[in-house]
Amino acid sequence: MNIELALAEELKNVLHELYQIDIQADASLVQPTRKEFEGDLTIVVFPYVKLARKAPDMVAKEIGDRLCERMDALTGYNVVKGYLNLSVADGYWLERLREGFADERYGLFAQREEAPVLIEYSSPNTNKPLHLGHVRNNLLGHSVSQILMACGHPVVQVNLVNDRGIHICKSMVAWLRYGNGETPESANIKGDHLVGNYYVVFDKHYKEEQAELIAKGLSEEEAAQQAPIMLEAREMLRRWEAGDPEVRALWEKMNQWVYAGFDATYARLGIHFDKTYYESNTYLLGKSLVQEGLDKGVFQRHEDGSVRVNLTDEGLDEKVLLRKDGTSVYMTQDLGTAQLRYEEFHPGKMIYVVGNEQNYHFDVLKLVLGKKLGKPFGDSIYHLSYGMVELPSGKMKSREGTVVDADDLMDDMFEEAKQSTESLGKFDFQPDEAAALYEMVGLGALKYFILKVDPAKNMLFNPAESIDFNGNTAPFIQYTHARIRSLLRKAAEQSVNVADALPDGLSPEGEEKLIVKKLYQYPQVVLAAGENLSPALIANYVYDLAKQFNHFYQETPIMRETDAAKRLLRLQISQWVANTLRNGMKLLGIDVPERM
Repeated sequence: MNIELALAEELKNVLHELYQIDIQADASLVQPTRKEFEGDLTIVVFPYVKLARKAPDMVAKEIGDRLCERMDALTGYNVVKGYLNLSVADGYWLERLREGFADERYGLFAQREEAPVLIEYSSPNTNKPLHLGHVRNNLLGHSVSQILMACGHPVVQVNLVNDRGIHICKSMVAWLRYGNGETPESANIKGDHLVGNYYVVFDKHYKEEQAELIAKGLSEEEAAQQAPIMLEAREMLRRWEAGDPEVRALWEKMNQWVYAGFDATYARLGIHFDKTYYESNTYLLGKSLVQEGLDKGVFQRHEDGSVRVNLTDEGLDEKVLLRKDGTSVYMTQDLGTAQLRYEEFHPGKMIYVVGNEQNYHFDVLKLVLGKKLGKPFGDSIYHLSYGMVELPSGKMKSREGTVVDADDLMDDMFEEAKQSTESLGKFDFQPDEAAALYEMVGLGALKYFILKVDPAKNMLFNPAESIDFNGNTAPFIQYTHARIRSLLRKAAEQSVNVADALPDGLSPEGEEKLIVKKLYQYPQVVLAAGENLSPALIANYVYDLAKQFNHFYQETPIMRETDAAKRLLRLQISQWVANTLRNGMKLLGIDVPERM
């Protein structure tokens, strides 16, 4: 039991004995003491003052006396306006150092016996390559998965590929019209890029045809509906849903080009999935659920032939579930996919990592499945909504060909890392080692810069700022890890065995103690990140730890320390920091180098 939970248990007993106040023992009742006050752990007594019928300072003093009598780990306390600041014995921190410094799995919890958490992320369309928005989605989904697994939750990571629909048909029509049989091999580009190019080509010709129709007297709305290229795309979608073999063959060929491109991008990002679903395999199940709703009378067939659900009583509006021509919408396949996942995995929670422009969609999905169709998994749906990513140059628009491509972005980050790393000097890597380091630093910078921001917030991604070795960046943390590993190699060269036992009479003090206390907090940070589904908590913790260590490194002699016991203690603290930085960054999908 950690000291916060032990304190909470004793606080529960003390409050009952002193004031007949009954509370639940919860470690969150105990917080780290603020830097400006003396002490290690703080209990806020204001919630108990009214029932105790005493002044805050008196309540704090009485609780502090009892706690110090009962717990050997406490050496004293002070009271500041109803805040009870408790001091923990130095021996306690020494034991934490002994336990933590060599623990390769520090901050990881044993897997629980419970229903899995299913996380859907990425969810690309097969009409274009992955872009910067997908990068945030993938990084967030992957990191949340790693954090939940670190907390002990069984996790199933899934992808849903939107491989059918009007957007797919647009690329297909453009390729048939203008492609002249071009393939990824003949064009010497990735398949997802090739298909994405034809999506842009479609939009270009669509706009030209609209302009021609408007010039002939049609309204903008009429022109948008009657442009020949759009009519072709709609007819192709109808033929696809009817199972037309020619359309299906072209669809399969172009999709395979895209999948090969996606796989290469995922591999470079370090992303993998336990299972990939395809909309083309789930939309029919969704249609059957729509029919189920019609049979139950909870959905209605509109006069134009479409099927809708009325959610006005729930504060929403009327939502289309099937178009008037019988073709599916996104909601149709999401209904079917949720049903299929429940049958396959029986998850306790289904988390959808999707941008905040889809908040309404998931409000509807949850209501339709749970309240309207009575599915037991309806309430398990959770939308992990995240904000948009922009570059200094502005927003991205894929159909206009101005999208920030994920592959190009990773290439740019590689070059940024190459320039920044080589500018540090003392660079003696072999070419293959150097390339691996540039990739690690460049992708680390990209991932960290995105994940350090709270998921709910919109963000501006600045590539140059993300690679700064002196800021709140991955390269700063990576460099700190490499510095510690270099220090530990020097210790080994001087025959210092960092694994030797520390003497009982020695305890961390000053800056040493501050770092040990910071390291002690890491498992609780992991749990908080899992509870809040926020990699930002991990990112900002590892940055603070790296910053704190660098200050310690500058101010405190380590290998120059002549007292062997003190040197050993500082080396063990350093190793614990390195392990924790590595473990924390791994939860963000970021590797750290042994040297830089």
